[in-house]
Amino acid sequence: MVIARIADGIARSVEGVANALTAPFSDSVIRLGVTGLSRAGKTVFITSLVANLMDRGRMPQLVAAADGTIRAAWLQPQPDDTVPRFDFETHLARLTAPDPGWPEGTRRISELRLSLRVQPGGFLAGWSGPRTVHLDIVDYPGEWLLDLALMPMDYAEWSAHALARAADRPGGAAYLAGLAGVDPAAPLDEGRTRALAAAWTDHLRAARAAGFSDCSPGRFLMPGDLDGSPALTFAPLPPLADAPRRSLARECARRFGAYKAQVVAPFFRDHFARIDRQVVLVDVLGAIHAGPRAVEDLRATMAAILTAFRVGRPGWLARLVGTRSVERILFAATKADHLHHSQHPALTAITEGLLREARDRADFAGARTAAMSIAALRTTVEETVTHDGQSLDMVRGRLLSTGRQAALYAGALPADPRALLTPARQGADRWLDGDYRVMDFAPAPLTLRPGDGPPHIRLDKAAEFLIGDRLT
Repeated sequence: MVIARIADGIARSVEGVANALTAPFSDSVIRLGVTGLSRAGKTVFITSLVANLMDRGRMPQLVAAADGTIRAAWLQPQPDDTVPRFDFETHLARLTAPDPGWPEGTRRISELRLSLRVQPGGFLAGWSGPRTVHLDIVDYPGEWLLDLALMPMDYAEWSAHALARAADRPGGAAYLAGLAGVDPAAPLDEGRTRALAAAWTDHLRAARAAGFSDCSPGRFLMPGDLDGSPALTFAPLPPLADAPRRSLARECARRFGAYKAQVVAPFFRDHFARIDRQVVLVDVLGAIHAGPRAVEDLRATMAAILTAFRVGRPGWLARLVGTRSVERILFAATKADHLHHSQHPALTAITEGLLREARDRADFAGARTAAMSIAALRTTVEETVTHDGQSLDMVRGRLLSTGRQAALYAGALPADPRALLTPARQGADRWLDGDYRVMDFAPAPLTLRPGDGPPHIRLDKAAEFLIGDRLT
């Protein structure tokens, strides 16, 4: 509801009306949002997508690339002068260097405009000339979306929820023990407040490292320019019926409100509400490796994240007055190259089951959704080995930690997603019938032929779903 009100305010803005009125006479623009929680691969996804749209030799499932409709692609200055530019060139150089490595992850919002010159073929070729489609890619940390759940809460509600959740998570016991010597009614002490905020941040980092997804407030983990500001210097405290003025509890409550009003709301108002296509990258394999509780937390987090999307196809009047909504959402399980291709259908089925609630909500609202398994940059090769008389389908790649080649058999994913999702919902401590492993692979050195982008798995299929309809 909060996001709907923010988006409705934008719809009434003069700028929105002007943009809508001029849209039919200007170049087509697709605003593609890219998000996902930490280590889901947002930076690599954008870098590889842009590189493969510029050199389209590995994009056969993107129809406009396969049939020659896309005649040219080039980078242009982005339309938002106040948003940092996504550093595509630096990230691509890092991935394609003689000794390649992973680029730095997403820590703030950024944007990149890729312009595509398209010429429809067939019957339409004689009726229309070439046109330009601008793809504006907006990259932002998925952790910021988690703050949506804070908007309807007051400080007391959030504190009760946060402290109850911390009790069963890594680092939570240490934070709760530290509260034993804290008097919420005591006069505000900035040193004590900073220490509490730092301790809460340490807990969030420990929970995230253990595989938990919902670790909010999200800006505590991705502070950017707000690091050390009062808006990020608060923490949950035990309940206090009537906090005195200038007390620790009263000031934490005030700063919690300022965080929502001055940090969370502007992000949704200025950036998020303008997106019309969205890809949500999900590290499903990482959650499975972390165990049932991490899988259930990921499921609940993804369902909550979708409440941030204003989904569905807007009618002509909504388009006229400037209201935008997300028409298509792709849920993509990343790191498919960590599995042999024979297990990709099982990974996709688990992803669909994991995100069923989120997808149903979007489908009901009129948005098109899809789930698939992808690897924006393929880092492994497949091989089959015999072990104890059994054939095992494995992948081999270069370990990030040592640089040595290693083979991985991640464990056989169940064909029926309920074999994982049911114990996760029931709060099981561990998997009974499976041992699932992951490795951190480094990018492999590449030798690219002219016209080829970086190797991938189903990135072209993802692009066809997200933007293919707007290129023909």
